Amino acid sequence: MLSFKRYLLAGAAAVTVLAAASPSRAACELKLGVVGGLSGATAQWGNALKAAVDFVVKKTNDAGGLQVGSERCQITTSVLDTKATAEGAAAAANQLVSQGVKFVVGPVVSPEATGIKPIAVRNNMLVFLNSYAKNAIGPQWPMVFHEGPGPSVWADAIVKAAKAKFNIKSVVVVAPNDQGGTDIASVDVDVYKRNGIEATDEYYQRGTTNFAAIITRILAKNPDAVDTASSAPSDAGIMVKQLRQAGFKGPIGRLGGAATDEIVRIVGSVEGVGDFYWYENVATSDPKVQAIYDDFKQVMGAPAPENTTMILWVAASQVLLNGISKAGTITDTKKVAEVLRTLPVDDKYLGKGFWTGKSFFGIKQEIAFPFGIGMIIGGKMLPVQRVEAVDQD
Repeated sequence: MLSFKRYLLAGAAAVTVLAAASPSRAACELKLGVVGGLSGATAQWGNALKAAVDFVVKKTNDAGGLQVGSERCQITTSVLDTKATAEGAAAAANQLVSQGVKFVVGPVVSPEATGIKPIAVRNNMLVFLNSYAKNAIGPQWPMVFHEGPGPSVWADAIVKAAKAKFNIKSVVVVAPNDQGGTDIASVDVDVYKRNGIEATDEYYQRGTTNFAAIITRILAKNPDAVDTASSAPSDAGIMVKQLRQAGFKGPIGRLGGAATDEIVRIVGSVEGVGDFYWYENVATSDPKVQAIYDDFKQVMGAPAPENTTMILWVAASQVLLNGISKAGTITDTKKVAEVLRTLPVDDKYLGKGFWTGKSFFGIKQEIAFPFGIGMIIGGKMLPVQRVEAVDQD
């Protein structure tokens, strides 16, 4: 009987210890929403986003958590697949609201951005998204920040380089026939025209798997170059492959999201891709940028995704955590937003950046870092050229 009482007392003591320990941790748990297309044609981008957040979160937790006021907060995530649709993003946002999540990293493409922004406004959620839509961010969405700039910032430098290298006089820009395609293609077309290149556009239904009909229309225009713009990585790979199979010899461009590794994989070789020029998120030949791959493997125990979108998401996620830490709150998103707008942008891997977006979007909540221009010439991939972003505000 005595031993049983001792057992009960010991058990009660253990419960008391747990009860004393758990409230402080529960009171300082920062939960991040991670929203993106983790399946389908945009999965390469969505999984790069997820890998970036996982990396930043684990690195922060391993170091003891995020300093917020007088507390060290452990970070957890709630990851949701939008399937790259507006409906999927809206459903994900509502689910995060029901979970009490205040901060969201993602989504990636314009239809998703359309779905999440109204819900973010209604619920004071602070969102870091990526979209090349003309209204990706704006004064009407004061809690929405832009992970990286669209073609309005970097397209001109790439078009100038491609024109000088390939002597392009005409181009057809190809993109999906939704806002994620039309907004970007229209900006790209304008940039080509400003550089004295005749430019027209072609659109396809998102989800298309055989581009034979559209390639026939493109070839009928006899362009010097074709630009796959913001088409999803797998779509772009199929288009490039079918263009080459159809006998197109001119340069192919990509003034849209990074996808060169996927395009090469689908085509089968760098040589098969032929002359190619593209926007690269970062200057991949920079040793500081390369260091992220070693750090990722050390922290995560596995190689980083090949898609360089991950590197921008690492930077954006770190900026968000820095803002939360400096604001000293894991609940007051408006206070964090105020801090973010004044926070210097300086990344371990990318170097110094800046806040921009006022002249194009009407709100200075877009991060710009140095970017890269990639080229394949004569079947050989050249080192990615580093270009400093120009502040247009």
